[in-house]
Amino acid sequence: MSFYYGDEKISFTRLARKSESSKVLIKVHPDCRVVALASEAASRDSVLSAVKKRGRWIYQQLSEFKTQLADYQPRQFVSGESHYYLGKQYLLKVIEDPEVKQSVKLLRGSIEVTVRNKSQEKVAELLKDWYRLRAKETFAKRLDAVLEQALWVEERPPIRVLTMQTQWGSCSPNGRITLNPHLVKAPRDCIDYVILHELCHIAEHNHSERFYRLMGQVMPKWETTKERLDRMAGKLFF
Repeated sequence: MSFYYGDEKISFTRLARKSESSKVLIKVHPDCRVVALASEAASRDSVLSAVKKRGRWIYQQLSEFKTQLADYQPRQFVSGESHYYLGKQYLLKVIEDPEVKQSVKLLRGSIEVTVRNKSQEKVAELLKDWYRLRAKETFAKRLDAVLEQALWVEERPPIRVLTMQTQWGSCSPNGRITLNPHLVKAPRDCIDYVILHELCHIAEHNHSERFYRLMGQVMPKWETTKERLDRMAGKLFF
């Protein structure tokens, strides 16, 4: 489906919303996909009307993400590149040494990757494994830190790390939390926001008024943190 905002044609995909709510939930992803979640009973015209009403916001979100994508340069995994960890920017330093164990070390101001033979693929592989390991450790600690705020959670929920193309996290119907390893590149308060968001879904699986009330209680001004995370998405997802 599509509509025009000024001279700009904006296309979006309609997906079924599990909630029986008549509200249309609109999402703009960092890769510039626009999705409208609506109940199956909602007519095409009502969905289109709801999306048009948010036209200005959608246009602004798309403009921001397009700017980020335009500035993005594909990673070459060579010395001198910038990489992120917990919201801080580090320079990548690649060292070739055929006599030592291949490894990744976080040093002051740099991420040092030692390889036996320099290759883009091997450096990328080592970094991916390092980020995943750091993500598991960090997410577990942050979950423990924010759990005391989620009074409705009776037991510590299971957590897994899974690379996702457009999501920072998700919560299954049985309460398992899944988090994107790229999230470990973001500041701690952004990580806490995503974890708290998923913990709220344990109480309310849909984005209902009750869900947003819970978010406001456990993290006042969470919208500001979300906006900051969204703005960084173009740098962190790659």
